[in-house]
Amino acid sequence: MRIARFSQGSSIHYGALEDESTRIVGLKGDPLFSPVEPSGQIFELDEVRLLSPVIPRSKVIGLGGNYPAPGEQRSEDPARPSVFFKPNTAVIGPDDPIVFPSWGQEVFYEAELAVVIKTLAKDVSVEDASSVILGYTCANDLTAADAARDDGGALGRAKSWDTACPLGPWITVGGDFDPDNTEISVRINGEERGSGSTSQMGYSVARIVSYVSGICTLLPGDVILTGTPAGGPLKHGERVEVEVAGIGTLTNLAM
Repeated sequence: MRIARFSQGSSIHYGALEDESTRIVGLKGDPLFSPVEPSGQIFELDEVRLLSPVIPRSKVIGLGGNYPAPGEQRSEDPARPSVFFKPNTAVIGPDDPIVFPSWGQEVFYEAELAVVIKTLAKDVSVEDASSVILGYTCANDLTAADAARDDGGALGRAKSWDTACPLGPWITVGGDFDPDNTEISVRINGEERGSGSTSQMGYSVARIVSYVSGICTLLPGDVILTGTPAGGPLKHGERVEVEVAGIGTLTNLAM
């Protein structure tokens, strides 16, 4: 099943779609905070505007170094990933414009699998990690590389600007989706620029959730970016598509 957040006219709705269906069953409220109950409304996918499927109430947590460097093999004893944060004001949805900050023009895209948390979680074990996950979506973890360089490698400014965290197009929940063995690819203006598999991750999704929940308390709607196997430079006017097999494609235009 897929959970979408969308607008029709001036109204914002939540809805559920079965896999491969274009028929959205409206929900009465945000499924993170309300029982999943149909509203009685039916929408067609091509008649609505998809929004970011979640606006984190608290934070977006990103991981660095969770994939092997090009030419290296996955390690059986991987190094601990680094952690950084993005504010919820960085989040945008499908087809929203990516607006480069005035102080950062060397922007890089990073195609990633994102994990959406559904309940308060602190010091969660690897075995219990799945119980705090609502589902998964596509993410583009944008970085102003020139700002990071100017700031001595610090990522606060480089990762946090408005529009630096596209998410979407919806949240995939349940089913046979395997977050630890799915393909991720990225296209620029329709041309493939990179790909990889989450099977290459040093830390599995369950281990990531356990690790991050040991650093800080996770709240409903928090999003974890699991790292990228495919990144590169993005220029003004380019259309970037992040595709995660089993979820869908997230598309944004760089302004």
